[in-house]
Amino acid sequence: MDLIYEPWPWYVSGPLIALVMFILLFAGKQFGMSSNLRTMCSIGGAGKAADFFRFDWKKERWNLMVVIGAVIGGFLASHYMSNNTVEINPDIAQKLSQEYGIDSAGEAYLPPELFASYQLSDPFVLGILILGGFLVGFGARYAGGCTSGHAISGLSNLQLPSLMAVIGFFIGGLVMIHLLYPLIFN
Repeated sequence: MDLIYEPWPWYVSGPLIALVMFILLFAGKQFGMSSNLRTMCSIGGAGKAADFFRFDWKKERWNLMVVIGAVIGGFLASHYMSNNTVEINPDIAQKLSQEYGIDSAGEAYLPPELFASYQLSDPFVLGILILGGFLVGFGARYAGGCTSGHAISGLSNLQLPSLMAVIGFFIGGLVMIHLLYPLIFN
């Protein structure tokens, strides 16, 4: 018998996220993933090359557990708690197939047309990934944090810069998917 796992409902996961944010606020900590890259670079000795990486990284070791937990949790969820499919609207699946050539929409959690390892052998796709990674890294540094840090931690602390950053993230996402993505891949 196949078990089908459903995502946790909002009324369970939402309060759990709020509880974690309260605990972090009480402990004087802030949640974010991009700050972990700074910590890892500092551990690796990047402080010798740039002042940005000169800080007491030992005080931020706790946040590295978040990365480890995300990796382990993602592995466990994808291999043991998922049926590896996502139900999407049939009209969207048809549009993805007709306009973008993604025929496995709704059948695979990670469509191989986008996520298969053979995609990395295409120099154009590899270039887009490298450029996209650079832009995301630059944007996270320029915005003073990543989407998780601003949208979860910053907004829960009622920080106006986080609200502005989150609005910018959404606008950037809309511009990318509706304007740039069709230009790049058609």
